[in-house]
Order: sequence, then structure tokens, then C-alpha cells
Amino acid sequence: MQSADAKFKRNSLFLALRRYSSAVSEMEQTILLPSLLRDMPSDEVWDCEAAEETCKDLYSNYLMLKAIRTTVESGLIPLDDHKAKNNIALNKTLEPLLDTDPEALFRFHVRGLFSVMSDLTKKTQTLTEKYMDIIGVAN
Repeated sequence: MQSADAKFKRNSLFLALRRYSSAVSEMEQTILLPSLLRDMPSDEVWDCEAAEETCKDLYSNYLMLKAIRTTVESGLIPLDDHKAKNNIALNKTLEPLLDTDPEALFRFHVRGLFSVMSDLTKKTQTLTEKYMDIIGVAN
């Protein structure tokens, strides 16, 4: 029974959010000159909001990762007009899910949140490593 508790704790949503927050804190402590990231292109596909837009630089990614951490820790969800339009389109595609079983819908969203938080944590760690490469510090 105790191993089941340990597995639950290791895979808890709280710990996934805390891992992300810790990765961003480490990124902030490591990246002392975020301006060095300006105009540094990223080779990540996730940096493109849409196919017709240009990809963001590493500095924009740095700011985005920090903003997401603020949202995770504060619970406040600021949306600008562009993002609000994207969310409306996303909500329309997800409308059929709203008629499903609430438990299934909850599990769907929790699974998605775990996936997103894991990806964001990895991206934060990658950005920190790229900064260290830029300044010439070996990992």
C-alpha cells in the first residue's frame, strides 16, 4: 500500500506544477542576462504560434515560460485579444467533449495538463542549457 502512495505522490499534479516552477526558478537564477537571448533563433517547433507567423526568439520564450509560471502560482489567467481569439477557436473544437461524462472530461484535462507541464518543464531546462552554451559554460 505504501508503494501505491509513493507512486501517487510522484505523479501528482501538484508535483508536476512544482517541478515546472522549480525549473523556471533555476532558469531565472542561471540566466543573469536575459537580453543575450534576444534575436537568438530557436530551433523548437513549439515557438511558432501559427504557420504564417515567424518563430519567436529565445528571449520571447524566456518571457513566456516566466509568465506561465506566474499563472500557475497565482491562478490569474490574463489573456490578450490574439490569444482570446485562439481560445475561442479551440473551445469550438472541444464543444463535443462538453457533453461527455464529467469524470471522463476531468481525466482528459488532467492528462493534458500533465503532458503540457512536462513539455514546459523540458523546454525550460533546454532554454537554460542553451543560455549556458551561449555564455560558454559547460553543463
